[in-house]
Amino acid sequence: MKSYPTENIRNIVLVGHGGSGKTSLTEAMLFCSGATTRLGKITEGNTVSDFDEEEIRKGVSISTALAPIEWQDHKINILDAPGYADYIGELRAAMRVADLAVFVVSGVEGLEVQTQVAWNYATELGLPRVIFVNKLDRENSSFRRTLDQLRDVFGMGIAPLSLPLGREHDFRGVISVIDAGAFSYDETGAVSEEPVPENRKERLEEVRTSLLDSVAETNDELLERYLESGELTRDEIVHSLHDGLSQATIFPVFVGAATKLIGLDRMLDAIVAAGPSPLDRPPVESEGGDTRSSKPHEPLSALVFKTTSDPYVGRVSYFRVYSGVLKGEGTIHNSSKRIDERVGHVFTMRGKNQEQLDEVVAGDIGAAAKLVHTVTGDTLADKGAPMVLPTIEPPEPLLPKAIAPKTKGDEDKLMFGLQRLIEEDPALRLERNDETHQTILWGMGEAHLSGILERLKRKFNVEVEEVPFKVPYRSTLRGKADALGRHVKQSGGHGQYGICNVRVEPVARGEGFIFVDKIFGGSIPNQWIPSVEKGVRAALANGVGTGFNMIDVKVELYDGKFHTVDSSDMAFQLAGSQAMRDAVEKAGVTLLEPIWTVEVLVPEEFTGDIMGDLQKRRGIPEGIDPLGSGRQIVRAKVPFAEVTHYATDLRSLTGGQGTFSWSFSHYQEVPHDHAQKVLEAAKAASS
Repeated sequence: MKSYPTENIRNIVLVGHGGSGKTSLTEAMLFCSGATTRLGKITEGNTVSDFDEEEIRKGVSISTALAPIEWQDHKINILDAPGYADYIGELRAAMRVADLAVFVVSGVEGLEVQTQVAWNYATELGLPRVIFVNKLDRENSSFRRTLDQLRDVFGMGIAPLSLPLGREHDFRGVISVIDAGAFSYDETGAVSEEPVPENRKERLEEVRTSLLDSVAETNDELLERYLESGELTRDEIVHSLHDGLSQATIFPVFVGAATKLIGLDRMLDAIVAAGPSPLDRPPVESEGGDTRSSKPHEPLSALVFKTTSDPYVGRVSYFRVYSGVLKGEGTIHNSSKRIDERVGHVFTMRGKNQEQLDEVVAGDIGAAAKLVHTVTGDTLADKGAPMVLPTIEPPEPLLPKAIAPKTKGDEDKLMFGLQRLIEEDPALRLERNDETHQTILWGMGEAHLSGILERLKRKFNVEVEEVPFKVPYRSTLRGKADALGRHVKQSGGHGQYGICNVRVEPVARGEGFIFVDKIFGGSIPNQWIPSVEKGVRAALANGVGTGFNMIDVKVELYDGKFHTVDSSDMAFQLAGSQAMRDAVEKAGVTLLEPIWTVEVLVPEEFTGDIMGDLQKRRGIPEGIDPLGSGRQIVRAKVPFAEVTHYATDLRSLTGGQGTFSWSFSHYQEVPHDHAQKVLEAAKAASS
């Protein structure tokens, strides 16, 4: 593929709910542009952008695919992003490096949940947007119904640039609002112009007038001319659309049917003519506040937004060049890690296939293989003028699974495989919990994690089983006590002798372990006092009395006895541990559970159900905050044990319309009846 100047580059990301037709639209654009010679189908498993074995088997996209095309002497980098909530990390990374989001909405299902989630993120990024209403050839499709939904939710910036020609099975083309002409398509995608049907002229005039009103308001001088003449030239309309689109105040809407090759050419024409180039976007800003514009003569700055593992070439790093030029066959500087990397060829990817490039200019998207130290979110920059771009923050994982290798001895293979997969998918998080002694894999949902475990088996030959997840309960003392620790064994030869007296009491939550040395007169020599503390700490960590780590305890060592020959470090360690067992018997023990702050974002009609559900989970509501657009945030403190599968439960409760975030808050006492069940279960598991 030839090199294009920055002004002739368009970076678009296809977003929308799963099943809306993004991958089919990608296939259609590839075919119509001549990038491919056949039209792939999801049902046949031969699309360019869904090439992973899991994607082919399930018929859904699970990772972002790059598919550049050439259209009217422009290069359009298409990023086909997954639509399901489990893969939102891929979506957010792709939206971060795009200059325009194409929202694909099904004309049958209408506006769906993940479309709204992506729209909110686009608003946060200030990302220009267009909408492609797809599947208008299907039964029960309705452009009017879908348009009303779009305007109700996203406002009056929604501006149709095309209308459907025919309905459902009779859908055969589009009516251009700008050109006031009708265009029909045959089965090959060939276009023929025809007169606008009489029964559509009134609707066309209504929509066209509304469009002219919207675009005229982008410029005072243009508005004055429009008010005088009642009309605008085509160039004026396109120029104003460009301004409104770049400023994210106008959101053009196109209609079509991707699998029938209808309408997508009109959208591509508009993306080239009115869509933002990298030069239209704000200068990129570093973490330190420095800025650079998308110009080749600026020092290099590029952001790695995706990493994959290719069986033939190894690690492949996808990057967006924000300034300067990135050339192959040399050295580049990773300014995030402050280390140089050797780079071979640079190339673009079309699905899984490479196309070599001479260079990647400002505004373009490319890839390089075998960057040893570089991971997703890193900045590649000019070593003489380094800058670090804000990294790509992965979404917070919402579902934990405890896992173990099926085959004993595969622990190292499991860890290696997981680390490689985390490099590819930063939405994963691996945790080794020292309290529960479990390996925890965190992800975005059941589908996300099950896919990862399948990939572990396929790529790294490691079979994994899910084991019951253990909540990291803790414990503390219920009251104060004087306790004795005695470890004496003197039956001839070198014996063991250590006796210690301690006072114990619980302290405020969060104070941790406090050890106080109150020994006077040498009842325990100084050399053995650390041994007592070590034994006490070991008993606390082992969960003396319950099996759960004991916290927030003060231990005061005030007396003891020693033997000049038989006392030792180990003897006083064992005495310290014995003292804590005695303390637990006398003072009693309280079970503690982790409490998390949970914030649930839902449409207001679900607020009551969410509040009731959280209370059933022993949650304490903390408030409801209106967020606008009919959405509310419900805040509560909830025991972690009650929400370990909340990611799955919330989707069921809200039909996928709810999202949540959470964070650890504190530990608090477990109610007595629940504590008994936990302790009985722990005892049964250890027996």
